[in-house]
Order: sequence, then structure tokens, then C-alpha cells
Amino acid sequence: MMLLASAGGYRVPVIAQLVQADEDTVRDVIHRFNEMGLACLDPQWAGGRPRLLSPDDEDFVIKTAITRPTKLGQPFTRWSIRKLAAYLRKVHDRVVRIGREALRRLLTRRGVTFQRTKIWKESPDPDRHTKLDRIEEVLERFPDRVFAFDEFGPLGIRPTAGSGWAPLATPSGTPIYAIMDNLSAHKGEKIRSWARKHRVELCFTPTYASWANPIEAHFGPLRQFTIANSNHPNHTVQTRALHAYLRWRNTNARHPDILSAQRRERARIRSEKGLRWGGRPLTEAA
Repeated sequence: MMLLASAGGYRVPVIAQLVQADEDTVRDVIHRFNEMGLACLDPQWAGGRPRLLSPDDEDFVIKTAITRPTKLGQPFTRWSIRKLAAYLRKVHDRVVRIGREALRRLLTRRGVTFQRTKIWKESPDPDRHTKLDRIEEVLERFPDRVFAFDEFGPLGIRPTAGSGWAPLATPSGTPIYAIMDNLSAHKGEKIRSWARKHRVELCFTPTYASWANPIEAHFGPLRQFTIANSNHPNHTVQTRALHAYLRWRNTNARHPDILSAQRRERARIRSEKGLRWGGRPLTEAA
């Protein structure tokens, strides 16, 4: 429009008023047309914020992302975006500062995606093949006379867990509160006697309301980052891995990102159930 108006004999102030632009902008466009012709209508803009990561840095990020965290001394079996970004900022011999969204885009651009894996153990039974062949044979020859048995469980009927944190410690002499479910082992006389002696109040969750216990919200991440993708040879090794993750988790308990995630989870649980912690509907509580 600027060029057409100029070709029609309009002066710069009139053109600027017509297209609602600054007069200097109109002059720049006309001068560029005089210099470049119609190529000025398709400018090749460049610039923007300079790259913070070199190609070598990006290769390092990708190599770290596809390496199991346990091999790098971290107490979990897979990366999340937050954990990976935090680790890259703390590597001793090389520090890579990258935000979570930029990290997610980099992984996508380089073809690294989140994938679920399956693990299994081969049977050490010396008669494995004989037994497998027999099972296959009876399934094919006598399907109407085959019954399969196994034990599945234990099963628990309960709503989706809630989210929150319990107090870590209290000043000396003040009572401590322990939230727990109604398992019979939690209500024994030895437990109650110890609680009275140490000024610990036992707060039991209502029946079918285990979601009210804040600890429930942390079982999911514990399974995702320590039990999933693992193949521990025995319970001792598994317990050590759990303890290592819990030490890492407690060290980062007050991280802003983690606190923000907790608030979102609490809001989600409460909005879905429409409940306060006391069990009253929000409309009635108001």
C-alpha cells in the first residue's frame, strides 16, 4: 500500500496517515524499494536472541537424556524433564543451563521421545521348555478341559490418592501428629503406649478415605522413579534404592517447582471430589 500510494503521487505524510504508520517507516520502505526493487516486499529477517547452546552442548544433553540416571549417580531409574534440567545445571565438569520447555523441544527435535519399557526375567527352570510345551499342548488339544489358577492381589478399593505434606519436625515439647490408615497394626497397644509417652497424636483416616492421607500422593513418584525401569536382584538392593531416592526427595522438598506441583495436585484432587479435608462439600462448608 505504501509503494502504490507513493507511485500514485501521494507524499510521505499522507501515506503515513493512510496506513497508520510512522513517517520514517514509510521513507524506509520507499528507499528500500528504490534500492532492491520488489525484493524489499519479502525481507529475510534475522536476529533474535543468540543461541545459548552450541551443537556440542546439544549432543551432551541428548547423551545424558538417553543414559540411565543411576549410571550418573542419581537415585532414580528414569528422567523427568524437571530432573534432567536440574541435573544439567549441576554437572561438575560441564554446566548446561536450559529451561524445561526448551529442553522438551530439543528432545523432540532430536527424535528422543518418552517410551515405556518392559522388563522380564528368563526362567532358570531346567525343565522350562518341557513345561511350556505341555501347557501349549493342553491348551490346543483340550481347551474345554483346561482351568488356569493363580493368586491376584492384594486388592484395595479406594479413591484416587490426595496430595500434601506432613510437618517434618516440631519444637521440643510440642505434640506431633501421625496420620495413618486403619490397619490393625497401627492400633496396637504398643503403638498407642509409645504415642502417649512421646506426645504423638494418632490421626486415623476415615474408612474408604485413604486419599485424605498426604503421604498417598508421593507413592506414585516413588514407583515411577525407583521401581519402574528397575530389576533389583533382592529386597536389600531395592530398599537402598528407595532410601537414596527419599534422601534426594527430602533434600529438594522446598524447591519452587516441586511446591508448585503439590499445589496443583491438591487443587485437582479437591476440585474433582468437591470436598474439604473435613469431608464436607464445598457448598455446605461455605
